[in-house]
Amino acid sequence: MPKINSGTLLLDHGDMRLVTDTAAGEADPLLSVKLSDRNQVVQLDPDHPGFRDPAYRERRNSIARIAMDYKPGSMIPDAPYTEDEHKLWRVINDAVGPAHRRHACAEYLRCVEKLALPQDRIPQLYEVSAKVESISGFRLEPVPGLVRPRVFLESLADGVFLCTQYIRHHATPLYTPEPDVVHELLGHAVTLASQPLAELNRMVGRVVRRTSSAEAFERLSRVYWFTIEFGVLREEQRIKAYGTGLLSSAGELEKMQGADLRPLDLEAAARQEYDPTTFQPILYCADSFEEMYQKLSDYLAGMS
Repeated sequence: MPKINSGTLLLDHGDMRLVTDTAAGEADPLLSVKLSDRNQVVQLDPDHPGFRDPAYRERRNSIARIAMDYKPGSMIPDAPYTEDEHKLWRVINDAVGPAHRRHACAEYLRCVEKLALPQDRIPQLYEVSAKVESISGFRLEPVPGLVRPRVFLESLADGVFLCTQYIRHHATPLYTPEPDVVHELLGHAVTLASQPLAELNRMVGRVVRRTSSAEAFERLSRVYWFTIEFGVLREEQRIKAYGTGLLSSAGELEKMQGADLRPLDLEAAARQEYDPTTFQPILYCADSFEEMYQKLSDYLAGMS
């Protein structure tokens, strides 16, 4: 059961970014968001691949401290990545790159070319943020770990993506039970270099900011999950991914072909439960990028 521990470093982990916030015992998801909430990280059971690795935990802590000391709008300090961590980035890129060419939508592939992230090293957050901001106006800002769903989603309204900087444990290079720098950059940062996808993220944040009930927040969170995180569409009679949870995982991209593909019905998506700890068995598929954008923007406009 998720719990909040204010200001803690690596005591625990969170699964792939949860975007619902109604677990028993949690704070009201409709409470106003404060800057200090960025340093409140979600912690789950200590089953992280690196939980019992003291050296990894210390690395994570040193990177988390950067975010905890960060003042929004200031220069983001370099994360002190090691050569082993850069090697891990290269291993992941070697797996994900070919999967992108087979399974990513055309809009994503165009953004990959625009951002031109380095393949041989983990890019620093400030350099990626500068590129993204010059294209769509979105900027990336560091957080020490998985923050409350409402904190994360509300920040999107201001064109801010709250971004972790640590990388997954080397024992599981192609798996992470939580968002790491690979997910954040290969998934979210690339898609935020797309003007239409960046605008959809802003719209989600604006609607979240205006939600007046926990039920409305829950519904919107599920729509976000099945579109921005795990959305697929048809291009040239093939299934292609535009969701960041798919695009940051070679395994998810391969598995999505066998998922239960349902027409993009956002009312149905708003009611659909999901499990963030497994490959997604149900995906909502648009007939085109244009249809996805129109349906999601109309849905969000109707919630305003």
